[in-house]
Amino acid sequence: MAATNCRQTDLRLLSDESLSWHHPTDDPNVAYGFCSDCGGSLFWKVREGPDDQADHVSICAGTLDLPTGLTTQGALFTPEAADYHTLDPNVEARHQE
Repeated sequence: MAATNCRQTDLRLLSDESLSWHHPTDDPNVAYGFCSDCGGSLFWKVREGPDDQADHVSICAGTLDLPTGLTTQGALFTPEAADYHTLDPNVEARHQE
């Protein structure tokens, strides 16, 4: 998945008519935004935490209109990448614990 983020106050939606939020019972500190029409993942956010997380919403990059202007800044979970993924050697691999 490719994603970006912004402050929640900076996010502007054309419509939120089909936007639904899921709050999992096993981790009530996160919320996942999805399209209630097609089920597509749109957003996720941490509801409480450090200021750099709690006031931001992550956006699934595939939902943005082109051109996005985004560039890849890092790749997570690279040791678990499937054999069909081509990892760009110029992108920092960030290993998660």
